[in-house]
Amino acid sequence: MSAEARLREQICLLAKSLFDRGLTHGSTGNISARTEDGGLLVSPTGTSFGRLDPARLSRFDGTGKLIGGDKPTKEMPLHTAFYDTRSSAGAVVHLHSCHSVAWSMMPEVDPDNLLPPLTPYGLMKLGKVKLLPFFLPGDPAMGEAVRGLAGKRSAVMLANHGPVVAGADVEAACNAIEELEDGARLAMMTRGMNARALTDDQIKAVVTKFNVEWDA
Repeated sequence: MSAEARLREQICLLAKSLFDRGLTHGSTGNISARTEDGGLLVSPTGTSFGRLDPARLSRFDGTGKLIGGDKPTKEMPLHTAFYDTRSSAGAVVHLHSCHSVAWSMMPEVDPDNLLPPLTPYGLMKLGKVKLLPFFLPGDPAMGEAVRGLAGKRSAVMLANHGPVVAGADVEAACNAIEELEDGARLAMMTRGMNARALTDDQIKAVVTKFNVEWDA
């Protein structure tokens, strides 16, 4: 099996895992990954994460030209914005995960640092998550908002919509976006309970030990 064939299978396997566990639903969400030749494999528009076909993934060449597969997701501006501004991005995932969306609507949320530091793992996998304003689905302005961050964030939350995360590869991106959803779930579960978050010194220790992008 070629490297691209393996990547196609991996994208569909991980997407189905996210769907089967309720992290996105219906035909929501989209996923993309870099190919060895600098192109992209992308989930097609209107498809379900639970039923992606490896052979029908949208295929772009290294110049951004669609050369095979079905019509890509309408959220391509989000994906290309991450690839164009973060050289380390090998994959991008966007979900409509319930707790993340719910947390994005809470009035106390810090737009520059969405998740409260309740565990070290959100810090390690995500750094600071930027809350972006509401955009209409498919609005190219979402991509422009990501570009405006100049590659300084690997994860953003679209208010009232869902998270978008870039990772070194498709597995890393999926793991990170699951961590974002879990962090939001913890935040919702402990909201108003005066939960003990990590202290500034503990945050600094995690950031230092795991070389987390934090000051951006």
